[in-house]
Amino acid sequence: MTDDMAEALRGAERRLQAAQLAGDADALDDLLDDRLIYTGGPNGGRYSKSDDLELQRTRRQVLTKVAEEDLTVLVEGCTGVTWFRGTLEGTFDGTEFSARLSFTRTWIHSPDSGWRVIAAHASPTP
Repeated sequence: MTDDMAEALRGAERRLQAAQLAGDADALDDLLDDRLIYTGGPNGGRYSKSDDLELQRTRRQVLTKVAEEDLTVLVEGCTGVTWFRGTLEGTFDGTEFSARLSFTRTWIHSPDSGWRVIAAHASPTP
């Protein structure tokens, strides 16, 4: 079962990346837990699920590239962690950016909603 859960988590991570690239707030709404805390962004701030969804709906952040270089997945029971390294490009508040980043995301699983991100952190990667 752990291998199946790990593959399901890998799939959820890749759906998250696709939703970010598409600016699909509805898909992100399904993949992000209501209690989400994200640390990172251009100013290293702390953000909620509603902050993230607002960025998508207002198009303040528009991604034109999400290129995964590496993805590691760990599952223990109903908790999972993904480590993503890759390049993101797009605009934030109208300013173009390109950054190589590492994301650590903590996911929780429930039979009703599947895998959802509850905590995330991003940092620049040389």
